Amino acid sequence: MRFHYAESMTQVGNYIPLAQAAEANGYAGYVIPDSLIYPKASDTTYSYTEDGGREFLENKPFVESFILATAIGTVTKKLEMTTNVVKLPVRPPLYSAKLAASIAALTNNRFNLGVGLSVWPEDYEVMGVPYAKRGKRFDECIAIVRGLCAGGYFEFHGEFYDLPPVKLNPVPTEPLPILIGGFSDAALKRAARNDGFMYAGGDGGTDELRGMIDKINEYRAEAGTLDKPFRIFATAMGELTLDIVKRHQDLGVTDMPVAFRNLYAMEEDTQPLQDKIDDLKRFSDNVIAKV
Repeated sequence: MRFHYAESMTQVGNYIPLAQAAEANGYAGYVIPDSLIYPKASDTTYSYTEDGGREFLENKPFVESFILATAIGTVTKKLEMTTNVVKLPVRPPLYSAKLAASIAALTNNRFNLGVGLSVWPEDYEVMGVPYAKRGKRFDECIAIVRGLCAGGYFEFHGEFYDLPPVKLNPVPTEPLPILIGGFSDAALKRAARNDGFMYAGGDGGTDELRGMIDKINEYRAEAGTLDKPFRIFATAMGELTLDIVKRHQDLGVTDMPVAFRNLYAMEEDTQPLQDKIDDLKRFSDNVIAKV
């Protein structure tokens, strides 16, 4: 089991010292959330809160995920940076590939590209991208990012994108891991075809996650990918015990991003930086050291 620190929507100045503290205390990585805008009006139900409310996001700071990954990568030596998750279909895929390849090259392959669909039509609207057929668009984006980051000339001719033979430089010296976030059956199938799955349950429970992992394994068997490396990230928040961790480990979870407060809270995060460092060190001493 690898542990990643998942503190987010906090004061911008906290990120660098927290990432350095996480590395010093034995965490394998830092997960980085992604959000482009907060629409003033939206009828969309948010997928990851019990009541579907999105208001907790208003006025919360989101540093652009590729930039934050770069910043953390340049002040650490071993820490992985994983986006959780970049809304890939609303971005130009060639430019996303350029950003991902550059970060991976700068950090000696310490970057994992977690990607997903945006739940907000407004994201697509303001970026000038049609909301219709977003799943198929997403698959083409993934194919382009993977192809370009592999090195050499790559061309693509799809329904939404058409690329002549082009190549990027630099590119990672190892394949760029592409991890899929989302709760839908389509997301689970997409994860099975790629390098991993990112679960944002957050409460430390395993019932829902167990069913998703079972489905993913079925889809991996159908896709013939069971023999390939596959990572399962399952985020947990709050008071996390060794028992909670072991139950996730027994399910096949390979990576656990952890946060020690409710990231979905309405109020602004005012916890002092030193208290956050104390929390992550306490978890390292009480749990990470014993797994």
